[in-house]
Amino acid sequence: MKTNTDAVLSAKSLRYFLQLIDNMSYTQAAQILGITQPALTQQIKKLERAVGSPLFGQMGKKLYLTDAGLKMEETAKALFSTVNNAVDSIQQYTKSDTGTISLGVLSTIEARVIDQFLIEFNQKYPEITLHVGFYNRTELWDKLDNNQLDLAVLYMPDHNATVKNMKQYMAKQIYPESVVFLTHNPETKFYKLAQHKWVTYPKDYYLPQIVRRFYATEFPNNELLTPVTFTAPYQLIKFAEQTDYDTYVSKSFYKAQITLSPLEPKHETNFESCFIYRKNKSEIPRLVNFLKEWDKFINEKDYDSRLEEVKVNI
Repeated sequence: MKTNTDAVLSAKSLRYFLQLIDNMSYTQAAQILGITQPALTQQIKKLERAVGSPLFGQMGKKLYLTDAGLKMEETAKALFSTVNNAVDSIQQYTKSDTGTISLGVLSTIEARVIDQFLIEFNQKYPEITLHVGFYNRTELWDKLDNNQLDLAVLYMPDHNATVKNMKQYMAKQIYPESVVFLTHNPETKFYKLAQHKWVTYPKDYYLPQIVRRFYATEFPNNELLTPVTFTAPYQLIKFAEQTDYDTYVSKSFYKAQITLSPLEPKHETNFESCFIYRKNKSEIPRLVNFLKEWDKFINEKDYDSRLEEVKVNI
């Protein structure tokens, strides 16, 4: 049987295929792609006819990748990585004020200072196209590893990073962070926190892992009582402010908007938000320019001052 190579290697079909994997929902993937759900379904069926096997299965209402789908995912990512590498190699010798920058931001990071910078950068370099997305840690490392992002904003160090080779990456500090414990009663003693109810991020998120790592001896069974979790930081904060639950956030989130009272722990956690990028990206003029402009932005007014401005404008 002759394979329809044109259909298999259609950039549009493969892009749609990877977006559907990200969402595992035809409705959500179609909305993100800006197409109708039938159009997305048609592209996926084209791929399936071309390879002669279903790429997705369905259990109840949930989609899952078949063995053929897993192989196609690996192939699609490899193809896009090859193409992106080729484009980057070419664009390394182009002007610093044109091209595209793909930026991925950790969804739990306080990003409004970064938002301010992106607005100013766009005003100064309107010919550079910015693609910005918000993802979880696994998605960000996966997209970096497969060269689908130029830069990512992540917390470091990341002991759970699953990239193939950390040595291929560089990090540029954005802001030195720490965990801030927040309570409704400022007289609370730190050692009594284990008796409180908490609203936090899910266990596999960065901050809960940091808390477990640094405060293992303070909390029984290395856990806090967390009957409520949120993946979105603004929902988490609002829930804590409007209930009797306590919470913890990064220092930047606390400085930007929190009204609850902070507690002083016995020792401070230390990590940082960073721009992460492949070493070979450091020679691309538009990215060099982006990071230089970031330095100018922070030198004009430091990060703490900008966080205070954000807080005032809420």
